[in-house]
Amino acid sequence: MNQEIDIQDRPKYINPYFGGVLLGLVLLITFYITGRGLGASGAVKSAVVTTVDKVAPDHAEQNTYMKAFITDDHSPMFNWLVFESFGIFIGGLLSGALFGRIKKLRIEKSPNITNKTRLFAAGIGGILFGIGSQFGRGCSSGAALSGTASSSFGGLLVMLLMFGTGYVVAYFFRKLWI
Repeated sequence: MNQEIDIQDRPKYINPYFGGVLLGLVLLITFYITGRGLGASGAVKSAVVTTVDKVAPDHAEQNTYMKAFITDDHSPMFNWLVFESFGIFIGGLLSGALFGRIKKLRIEKSPNITNKTRLFAAGIGGILFGIGSQFGRGCSSGAALSGTASSSFGGLLVMLLMFGTGYVVAYFFRKLWI
């Protein structure tokens, strides 16, 4: 009886194989329509450049990197990657609403760590991932997924290193989760 209750209380997710097929189709359609693959770090870049331009316009104009994205013609936020990221957020919210995963905020973690530790580790991981995406000139979806799909050696290398490093590092961090 308890096992039935536990199964009913678990969050419902899409079948990962079906999700992978859908992701592949979305990637194929994106290549066909835009000539480029998927990615999210470009949307973050657009948001940062726009924010700095609004808060400290002199700094944005003097910064060589940001200056390249600031024009009088249109905002850096008027970029298809921004709309893609917004669509991902809306799609995730819709999926969560349809399958009952947003009833309350929950922190998925091991019983061996506290919520504070989990949030701290997730925050540090997110910051490191963001920094790495700038060094790698793109996020994992842009570099690995789209790069591999377009038969890029760099994309394949990123994919192998990302999963290989994750496999090695997971050995040391697994006790935090189990």
